[in-house]
Amino acid sequence: MARPRVFVTQPVPESALARLREAAEVRVFPDASRILPRDDLLREVGAAEVLYCLLHDRVDGEVIEAGRSLRLIATSAIYPANVDVAAATSRRIPVTCIPNIVAETTADLQWGLLLAVARRIVEADRAVRRGLFPGGQSMYFVGGEVHGKTLGTIGLGAIGRGIARRARGFGMTVLYTKRARLPADEEAWLGLRYVSLEELLAASDFVVVNASYHPGTHRLIGARELELMKPTAYLINTARGPIVDEQALVDALRAGRLAGAALDVYEKEPQVHPDLLTMENVVLTPHIGSAGRETREQIAAVVVDNILAFLAGRRPPNLANPEVFA
Repeated sequence: MARPRVFVTQPVPESALARLREAAEVRVFPDASRILPRDDLLREVGAAEVLYCLLHDRVDGEVIEAGRSLRLIATSAIYPANVDVAAATSRRIPVTCIPNIVAETTADLQWGLLLAVARRIVEADRAVRRGLFPGGQSMYFVGGEVHGKTLGTIGLGAIGRGIARRARGFGMTVLYTKRARLPADEEAWLGLRYVSLEELLAASDFVVVNASYHPGTHRLIGARELELMKPTAYLINTARGPIVDEQALVDALRAGRLAGAALDVYEKEPQVHPDLLTMENVVLTPHIGSAGRETREQIAAVVVDNILAFLAGRRPPNLANPEVFA
């Protein structure tokens, strides 16, 4: 009996692949340094029964149509935003995702970006590598203070709560805004103060974006909102790129209306606004929020659990379109 064919769009932890190979023929696009080219995806999906795709893979109607034998789409995203779930459902192809197991790892990165941009760590690293060493008390790399300052988080899900805990360890005042305010006793327990978005922007030394992306948060941070921020403040976004109007951010940075920014996500990933690439007061990472070793192992294990359940004839957990089993 022929074994099912699984195509994986980029290398994932070997422990997960080994489990998968016990039950299926597995092909893996071997290059972790770049997103699988579109033509390759269209070709490979044509021979696969299961597509194991990553957050950045765009699995639209054309890809699903090309997957003539496709029976399952297993994404390692929490929300299958890049998968045309409706097109999959119309062919009764289940789409699975993962639970939110990346929050603490993403909060770690967000905190690292905050420190890096305020204390000019990346800029100083580049300087040392090119032979510049201004001296231990030089003003050359003076940056923003972190301890004792005010942090404002836009959104207070698991990542927002994680960053708030880290901020309290640095003696910071933590403000938050979200659609539904927490009960007063929970705010007190967490040490948070609820304010409007406008108040948060005006009062914070560090604004961190932790909102989910949907039509209501598209370009939530635009020219008007950036104008409200202190010229000494920093913006950090590890949520989703389209929440921030990238051109407005470039304009604010260029005009000196903002001290700096640190971004892990972009409006048109994998493209980055070219002006951001030239700014010393901007720290950029290529969407690596979940890139902790243990977290990536957990993510791959969940995706393989989903696939193996399906191949065993069971309803897979973490279904995005449970109606295909109705």
